[in-house]
Amino acid sequence: MFSLFLIFLRLGVTSFGGPVAHLGYFHREFVVERKWFSEAEYTELLALCHFLPGPASSQVGMAIGYRQAGILGSLIAFLGFTLPSVILMIGAAYVLQHTYDVTWVDGVLHAMKLLAVAVVADAVWGMAKKICITRLKFTITIVTAVTMLLMPGLTSQLLTIGFAGLVGAVALRQGTPPVETLTQRSRLFTFPFLVVFLALLFGLPLLVTSLDTAPLDSHSLAIFDTFYRAGGLVFGGGHVVLPMLQAEPLIAQQVSQEQFLTAYSLAQAVPGPMFTIASYLGYVVGDSWVNGMIATAGIFLPGWLLIIATLSVWPKLKANNYLAGSVQGIVAATVGLLVAALYQPVFSSAVLSASDMAVVLLVWTALSVARLPIWGVVLVTALAGGLVL
Repeated sequence: MFSLFLIFLRLGVTSFGGPVAHLGYFHREFVVERKWFSEAEYTELLALCHFLPGPASSQVGMAIGYRQAGILGSLIAFLGFTLPSVILMIGAAYVLQHTYDVTWVDGVLHAMKLLAVAVVADAVWGMAKKICITRLKFTITIVTAVTMLLMPGLTSQLLTIGFAGLVGAVALRQGTPPVETLTQRSRLFTFPFLVVFLALLFGLPLLVTSLDTAPLDSHSLAIFDTFYRAGGLVFGGGHVVLPMLQAEPLIAQQVSQEQFLTAYSLAQAVPGPMFTIASYLGYVVGDSWVNGMIATAGIFLPGWLLIIATLSVWPKLKANNYLAGSVQGIVAATVGLLVAALYQPVFSSAVLSASDMAVVLLVWTALSVARLPIWGVVLVTALAGGLVL
């Protein structure tokens, strides 16, 4: 168990570059070097984790840990991979919250907002090229983006995603050839984990409402509920969680645009999963590292419940072409969510002058054309912001 933790801890410290890069690191570690998986098994695992809501790269790590050491192994793998970025994000939140009156911090924060514009633009372009490859998928993306720009909010977002899923189930369904079964563990795991996932998803909002007489407890519970819902409803992981969190009332009311985009930019800079943006935001909303940890647990828990519930029945589920088509529709819609988020709030709150636009183009060139490492671009951008902006 300890060796499993150390393997994932090393990956958590060194895995820069976002979800796609993480999957490459995992492939090299567990397919090429350790040979824990065949190519077919690893490809099937990727398909499963992209089929489910939640952080895909983290769910792949959880599934690898589960394959090696059961449920405890999945938790150990998650802890090792996630802990470094959680510590860094909560530490950054503490420093920035307590030094906000220092002049140079304003420049750094503005630079981080400009960096976020370039990063989101790069993510949108990269996803669109891979996903919007048919006229119908492109249409779903555009309709979603326009809908969210005209009618922003969580309700519109959920309705749009649901409609995209229905369209995909009807128009994008296709057969999926069977491949080697990933796991033979008991299907008895499936039902209870799925029940817990659904009970928390629908029960937490009711519980939060009923605890209005206990402000402190209800606030911490509201933080958990907010991030649990985001983690349980977002398809595509990574960048796609940005508009989902932005639409949550708790975040919209208590986190400024500047704080939100700073959190997003920092999540690009640190190694490990991007969902640790929750660690930063939880600290900001709850003003303590405890609430940062609560937010972190909330956003990752649904993904863990779903991957454990689904592993044993995935070979049967993936053969359902209606479900496969529905997921394709939802994924196309998530690109539209990102397009809308790129304009509002990311671009509109960050780019205030021609010089700001020049910085965005320069950073985008560094990331997309020169392919410089994200952590290096973040450091240079932050330094320039502190000295110049």
